[in-house]
Amino acid sequence: MSVSAHSDVENLHRMGYAQELRRRMSTFSNFAVSFTIISILSGCLTLYAYGMNTGGPVVMNIGWPLVGIMVTLVGLAMAEVCSSYPTAGGLYYWAAKLGGKNSAAWSWFTGWFNLLGQVAVTAGIDFGGAFFMSALFNQLFNYTLDPPHIIAVYAVILFAHGLLNTFGIRLVAILNDISVWWHLIGVVIIVGALFFIPSKHQSLSFVFTGFVNNTGFSFAGASIYVFLVGLLLAQYTFTGYDASAHMTEETNNAAVAGPRGIVWSIVISLFAGWLLLIGVTSAIQDYTAEVTAVVPPAQIFVDAVGKNLGTFLLFIVVVAQFYCGMSSVTANSRMIYAFSRDGAVPGSEFWHKINPRTRTPTNSIWFAAVGAFILGLPYLWSPVAYAAVTSIAVIGLYIAYGLPILLRLLAGEKFQRGPWHLGRWSYVIGWIAVIWIGFISILFILPQVAPGNTTTTFNYSIVAVGVVLLYSGGYWFLSAKNWFKGPKVQGSAEELAKIEAELEAVGA
Repeated sequence: MSVSAHSDVENLHRMGYAQELRRRMSTFSNFAVSFTIISILSGCLTLYAYGMNTGGPVVMNIGWPLVGIMVTLVGLAMAEVCSSYPTAGGLYYWAAKLGGKNSAAWSWFTGWFNLLGQVAVTAGIDFGGAFFMSALFNQLFNYTLDPPHIIAVYAVILFAHGLLNTFGIRLVAILNDISVWWHLIGVVIIVGALFFIPSKHQSLSFVFTGFVNNTGFSFAGASIYVFLVGLLLAQYTFTGYDASAHMTEETNNAAVAGPRGIVWSIVISLFAGWLLLIGVTSAIQDYTAEVTAVVPPAQIFVDAVGKNLGTFLLFIVVVAQFYCGMSSVTANSRMIYAFSRDGAVPGSEFWHKINPRTRTPTNSIWFAAVGAFILGLPYLWSPVAYAAVTSIAVIGLYIAYGLPILLRLLAGEKFQRGPWHLGRWSYVIGWIAVIWIGFISILFILPQVAPGNTTTTFNYSIVAVGVVLLYSGGYWFLSAKNWFKGPKVQGSAEELAKIEAELEAVGA
């Protein structure tokens, strides 16, 4: 065992956990997981139709860098805490260590919001992928583009991601490494084709200042409201980078690699995603016709560069989205595994089981896949269900991101910094991050179209968030407060070593 690997295991032992998962990920692989889950070819394009209707070009190409800068600050604040506590539990473990006398309660609620957000972001990624894969099948085989057929593709994608993750971390790590280059080269190909081939491009003023309001809101100041609600496109894309924290028990030099994975995945996505959005928006040929397509970016590709090349560009996007969903299931399952390890999820003993051959939490992988499928089912009767799922992902994840940052700020100098930290900038960056998270958590439960009170237009994100809050709150006050004490210690150093030896013997 190398000095770095030995230090990683010692750090994990100090936090009370055995090295049950296999530690084979490099710094690049850790970054690759978060970068793949952010997936500019997923988030930017699956919500592109939403952006076209809710603010138009200005929301996409001015809103993107605005949100990206704020998210970078959130990521920096998270990375500092990750360096101190590099464990698969991530956010809820951080809350437990920073929460003082109410640490168990902080840990409990952070964990449940993280669980909600993780399942919802998996649903958002794979459901968006189902739209694009269905559009590809439609181009190739005239596949029907109605809700039941799209849900069927969604189910197959989730099943495939469950199987891939079941085969082990080495395969997933290799695919994630490939995914980084697929995304970056894919963006270059798509933007290059859309820049050089079409005979017509939109003006710069349209690309950066064009405003479209197809939401039905017409009150005084509606344009500002629509712009703000339209920021969901960017904010949803910038989710899931906590994956770098959840993968730290499988990463070498975790106290530095985890923070770097969080920050660099955001920064690189910020620049590459902006280039992509500008390229796609400038290539719009007929806004009115393309905004009404089932998958507007697919129609933009075909209209701009022709059916054959447009189908190839769509193929690049579909593969990227498949990679993205695979990584999301990976990170989601690790969070479920860690939360179950500490007894917080009903049926914890089952969800915490490790497959001795692959050293992966197989049961948690299928928990993630099935939970995501259930969240996508309302699309069968609600055309705005996808936007609601993405809102749930943003709210659930960002509340979970914000609570440990807030607790770190309240802890002051009692917080023990890890090897990667922000120095004197901790407080300025942290407070800006907390205020931004509070703002968007309110913003994205608001109506997204008018009227917002019908069965087909209701933003049910507030229902999902409310159910989790009522469930976790009710469970806490009626029962969990009496037995949940936060992250459990698995044993002494000798007991942890014994657990690891048994796993090695079974998996050998």
